Amino acid sequence: MTTPRDTPASRRVRANGDGTVYQRKDGRWEAAGYVLAPGNTRRRVRVYGTTRKEALAKLTEKIAASNRGLPIAAADSTVSAYLTYWLDGVAVHHLRENTHTRYAASIRLHLIPGLGKKKLARLTARDVRAFLDGLRTTCQCCIHERDAARRSCCAVGQCCGKTLSPLTVTYVHSVLKSALEHAVREDELPRNVARNVKTAAPRTRRFQPLTAAEARQFLQAASGDRLHALYELALRTGLRKGELLGLRWEDLNLDGGTASIHRSLQRTRTGGLTTLHTKTRASERRIALPTECIHSLKRHREQQQDERRAVGTGWTDSGLVFTTPAGSPLDPTNLTRRFGRLLNRAGLRRIRFHDLRHSTATLLLEQGVDLVVIKELLGHAHIGVTAGVYAHVRLRLQRQAIDTLGNALGRTDDEPEDPPAAAVVR
Repeated sequence: MTTPRDTPASRRVRANGDGTVYQRKDGRWEAAGYVLAPGNTRRRVRVYGTTRKEALAKLTEKIAASNRGLPIAAADSTVSAYLTYWLDGVAVHHLRENTHTRYAASIRLHLIPGLGKKKLARLTARDVRAFLDGLRTTCQCCIHERDAARRSCCAVGQCCGKTLSPLTVTYVHSVLKSALEHAVREDELPRNVARNVKTAAPRTRRFQPLTAAEARQFLQAASGDRLHALYELALRTGLRKGELLGLRWEDLNLDGGTASIHRSLQRTRTGGLTTLHTKTRASERRIALPTECIHSLKRHREQQQDERRAVGTGWTDSGLVFTTPAGSPLDPTNLTRRFGRLLNRAGLRRIRFHDLRHSTATLLLEQGVDLVVIKELLGHAHIGVTAGVYAHVRLRLQRQAIDTLGNALGRTDDEPEDPPAAAVVR
């Protein structure tokens, strides 16, 4: 008698509704089952994998989405239907909430109006290229009919020509590429036509970091501020705004002079002020604290204890390093406003709070600190990000290096040469 253990894996009987899995003659594994389709109908889908486990995992994911009431996106459906399915059934599980909100805005405002009525299977690279060219040249007030309600722009014969920035066009293109890439992975499409459309890389956003003199002026003005420790930590370590606001006392080792960064405070649409993971895996890092930051953090802790005693029972024990006078988390928007007022008091030009982070990297580079060290301090995922963002600084350092070499080559024969350097043993 044959027992279930003796039955080959490809022939085991699966429960009703779980679909079937078998190996094809070409060696690939195929899984098939019925899932929910648009129009509240059922449709048999087939997925493929190099192993039985891979094919079964793909089918299980589709059945699970169907059980949650999400219809499968078929290749014969419209781009609009597929983007809606992908955004609500796939991307929502992999993106941070604020990123998901931006994706949703790109799909609602641009992708669905521009490409939504086309059939997914018939979408071509030419369609995508024409759509992106339209975004670059079409007035957004006119295309979204905002001028009709306001009686302005095209409605009065004076088009303002408000087109999307190259950065926004590139972002919309990347959202479409991500959605179609998932369709390719699920065997809904043979190729990602959006990847065949090459767009010019937008110019990087120019930022004006603080010079060394301005940085000293900023720290002097911040010395009497309640959040002096936050500003000093931002400028001396390059931490992001969310990382600063999400920092807890348990993350700090003031005796050892280190800080562990593994969370960020963000405002989300549904959860309000929410503690999230850092931006990327590489952003989770342990950094050394400058001596000045250690001293200012110790003073800040004493100040916070005084505020706690003054508030009494009304104190909110959040465990955060930087809070309101009542102990509750600081809103990122309020910190931005405070930062602007501090710049005015210091007599400095207006910059973004994020430019403090750029200032840290720029000043370190100008002091000759190795790019790898700066990459680890800032928590960039790849050193190419650090090198690309601060390319203008590297060019300035190259000029200094060339001038130094020029001075050496321009030395006269009468000048004594430096003794030869000792060989370095590696």
